[in-house]
Amino acid sequence: MTRGMAILLGLGVFGLGGLGYLGFQAAGFEGFSAGIAAEALLIVLVLGWTGSYLFRVVTGNMTYMQQRRRYRAAYDAETDEDLQRQFDALSPAEQEKLLKEVGQLKADSEL
Repeated sequence: MTRGMAILLGLGVFGLGGLGYLGFQAAGFEGFSAGIAAEALLIVLVLGWTGSYLFRVVTGNMTYMQQRRRYRAAYDAETDEDLQRQFDALSPAEQEKLLKEVGQLKADSEL
């Protein structure tokens, strides 16, 4: 969510408070009662919204976390492909030497 969207969302919640007040007045609530009812409704909505946000934080379903996972997977795939191309460009003797150095292939004396 961008900053602009967050500001618009905040203004929307503020507008909901005003609409709730007018709605409760139209439903027969008077003065302070309509204000208190609208405020109580907004508090419940904001607490629910905050609760859902905290749930997403705890479960890791945040937009940033999902974007980070996608970028990491793409980076790993690109890196793997590049390393495989470089490995394939080596001669068979160089490939064997490299595999022995990193421990992927046992040395002749260990066979």
